Amino acid sequence: MISPNQLEAMIKAGLPDATVVAEDMKGTGDHYQVAVVSSAFEGLSLVKRHQLVYKAVNAAMSSDAIHALSLDTSTPDEVAG
Repeated sequence: MISPNQLEAMIKAGLPDATVVAEDMKGTGDHYQVAVVSSAFEGLSLVKRHQLVYKAVNAAMSSDAIHALSLDTSTPDEVAG
């Protein structure tokens, strides 16, 4: 189990400029929906964006602290536009 704040901190450690909002979908601390906005996503495919986030949370995913992770990844320009 992991808290939304812990998950957000893990992603920010891997993507320092990111704005992250994590929502615990079931109240169990292991099913999350996460919105990540980062300039690191510029020019990247959806798959590559998700890979960056998965890299940041790899420890939690591989230890089963996170069972499910739904991602919405955007660049700052995509959010503003």
